[in-house]
Amino acid sequence: MQRLIDKAKVLIEALPYLSKFRGRTIVINFGGHAMEDPRLRETFAQDVILLKFVGISPVVVHGGGPQIGHTLNKMGIRSRFVAGQRVTDDATMDVVEMVLGGMVNKEIVRLINRAGGRAVGITGKDGKLVRARKIPHLEERNGGATELVDPGRVGEVEAVAPEIVEQLLGGDFIPVIAPIGADGDGVTLNINADPFAAKLAAALRAEKLVLLTDVEGVRGPGGELLSTLTAEEADGLVQDGVIEGGMIPKVACGLDALREGVRKVHIIDGRLEHAVLLEIFTDQGIGTELVVK
Repeated sequence: MQRLIDKAKVLIEALPYLSKFRGRTIVINFGGHAMEDPRLRETFAQDVILLKFVGISPVVVHGGGPQIGHTLNKMGIRSRFVAGQRVTDDATMDVVEMVLGGMVNKEIVRLINRAGGRAVGITGKDGKLVRARKIPHLEERNGGATELVDPGRVGEVEAVAPEIVEQLLGGDFIPVIAPIGADGDGVTLNINADPFAAKLAAALRAEKLVLLTDVEGVRGPGGELLSTLTAEEADGLVQDGVIEGGMIPKVACGLDALREGVRKVHIIDGRLEHAVLLEIFTDQGIGTELVVK
């Protein structure tokens, strides 16, 4: 009986959030270990469907770095990374598009549909959703010197035309989007999923941007998990070297999303089952939320 009462308390705790976010859009960047673990993929699909069923509009953006790397290895194509970005020549771009826009995208769609949702998979090229521009160079440290490296067909989001996503949401579908775009000449470019999701969230005037990662969230000077950070506080922690490594670009794209109108950004541990629901529908949450002030 106590277990049943505890379940009822969880539902009551979620009630104000269900009411507050009904009719709002939430963009979720699905990546990291959560994409590789079959059980976590299934619970993520369940989370997305529940959001849809309670009147929230989820939009899923996904990466697929490990899957791309595995396929490249099988094909005998060497991977190279500079500043965290995969150097993408023409052959690598073909694999990226095949894996991200095909295998990975359609597997997420399949999981959501099998669990009772109505997902549709697209890339940033569909409906001219994303116009991209090529990143001209990346900086690579070589001993004491810095070398400028051409990353090939690696891009960043220049503009978003969200009509195709809005039409899918209006048709009661769950969009699942691979972060691939094309430039003004129609050249396909590989785009990092975090900033892709941030730009999309801003264009959709999303209530939240949720970034799944493989750590609990942002930690403070003493190693403690910070449940809430203002943009000003986050900037200070970066300047002080407290936020470092791979968390810097994740926080940076979150702050960009806030500056462009997204109300809150959540950096959460995707290794936890039902991480999205725990962050959105509980008082304490499980990760770090970034807010304007």
